[in-house]
Amino acid sequence: MSEAKFPSIIMRRRSFLQGAAAIGGAAGLSTLGMSRAFAQEPAKPAEIIVRAWGGSWVDSLKAGVSDSFTAKTGIAVRHDLTEDNEIQPKVWAAVAQGRVPPIHINWDTTTNATKSALRGVTEDLSGLSNLKDTTDLAKPVGLDGYPIVNTYGYVYVLAYRPEAFPNGAPKSWKDLLDPKYKGRLAFYNDGIGFHFPAQVAGGGKLEDIPGNMQPAWDFIAKMKEQQPLLGEDPDFTTWFQKGEIDAACTISTNAREAKKNGIDIKWVVPEEGCKFDTDGLWIPKGLPENELYWAKEYINHALTREAQQVWLDGLGLPGVVPGVNPPADLVGDPSYPTKEEDFKHLIRISSKVQVENESEWFSKFKSIMQG
Repeated sequence: MSEAKFPSIIMRRRSFLQGAAAIGGAAGLSTLGMSRAFAQEPAKPAEIIVRAWGGSWVDSLKAGVSDSFTAKTGIAVRHDLTEDNEIQPKVWAAVAQGRVPPIHINWDTTTNATKSALRGVTEDLSGLSNLKDTTDLAKPVGLDGYPIVNTYGYVYVLAYRPEAFPNGAPKSWKDLLDPKYKGRLAFYNDGIGFHFPAQVAGGGKLEDIPGNMQPAWDFIAKMKEQQPLLGEDPDFTTWFQKGEIDAACTISTNAREAKKNGIDIKWVVPEEGCKFDTDGLWIPKGLPENELYWAKEYINHALTREAQQVWLDGLGLPGVVPGVNPPADLVGDPSYPTKEEDFKHLIRISSKVQVENESEWFSKFKSIMQG
C-alpha cells in the first residue's frame, strides 16, 4: 500500500479487499510456476524448513499450506518451532558470515520481520506471480518492495466474560477502570496491542504517534491501579479458563481458541479502536539457488485462495486474497474485517515506526506497571 494515500504514519485499514470482485477467480494450486531464470525446473531439495509457531498455529499452516505444497511438489516441509526472537539472531549471523541460514522461510510478525528487512538480510519477493492477485494488505507498510509478504491480519480485541458485564459489552477501554475489575484484567507483558488505543482513551491523537504519547502513558498509569495480570498468549486462555480474569487485551485468535475450549467469552472493538496488525513470510539471504527457488514457490503457494482458505479457517483471521470466506462463527465479527466500514476503528501503524520505537514503548509500559 502506498503511504501517499494517508496524511501521516497512521494507517486505518479501510480497503484491503479493494478490487475483490475483479479478482474473484483467484489462482489455485496450479500457480506453482517455473521462474524465468531457470531453463528447466531446478533440483528439488529433500525438504523446506519453515519456522512456525506451535499448537493450533502450526496445525493450521500444515493443513492449509505445507501439506498441499508437498502434494504438489513432492518436497517435504519441516516446521521449526524455535521462537521467532530466538531464530532471528541466528539468521542474522549466518547472513553476515556468508553461511547458509538455518531455515528457508520465517513465518513472523510483520514488525519483527521488518527488523530483518531493515538489516538487508531478506530476499526480495516482488517477483512472486501470485502477488498480483492479493489485496493491499499483502504489502508491508513503510517498506520498499516486498522484503516480506504479509499473509493475513489480526486484531488485538477486548475479550471479556459476559457474566462480568451484565449490562452489556464494554463500549470503551475506560470501562475497565471500574473498581470492580481490580485484579481481574490482563494485558501482554510489554503492553503490545494496548499502546495505541490507550493513546486515544487518554485523550491523545493517533497522529501524534510517536512524537507525543504522553496521553497513552497517563492512561496506562490509571490502568496500572487496577493491578492487571501480565502475561503472554497461552496465559490468557488459562486465566479465562480458571475464571481468574474478566477482561483482557489479546489477539482475536486467542479469544476464539478459548471459546472453542468451552469458555464463555466474547470480544469487541471499543470506540477508541483496536490495534490491527499483520504476520507474514520472508526468506533469508544465503540459500542455494535451487532452494531459494522452492522457498519462493512455497510462499507463492501460500498466496493462493485455496491455501489461504484452509490455513485461515483454522486461525480465524482475514487473509490477503479476495474470495477467502470467513468461518461461519466469524461472519460479521469485528475481528474479521471484510468491508470498508469494518476498519473504522482499527488502527494500523507503520511497521518501520514500530520497529524504531517499540523498545522504548515496551520499556515504558513495563516501568509503569512495575512502578
